[in-house]
Amino acid sequence: MAAARTPEQIRSELDTERGELAEAVEHLRGELGAAANISGKLKAKLPVAAGAAASVGFVLAGGVGATMRYFARRGRESDEKLRVGRWSIRNRD
Repeated sequence: MAAARTPEQIRSELDTERGELAEAVEHLRGELGAAANISGKLKAKLPVAAGAAASVGFVLAGGVGATMRYFARRGRESDEKLRVGRWSIRNRD
């Protein structure tokens, strides 16, 4: 069983707990305010951030290399003799 406590001891413990709870709430409000501030800064620069993310993704996915290979291949192809629609006859000497 719990030891018997006087009403004064219980009041003192409750006051201590209330003080600690108030400090914890203020601490959390400060952290949430900082997170909201970062979120607001990102919202202001969202188009720039989206463009940067798309560019980085393109480069990481090998888009630049694939594009350059595509254009280099087209430059090496031989002269076209006849084209009918999408079909063509080429001279590959």
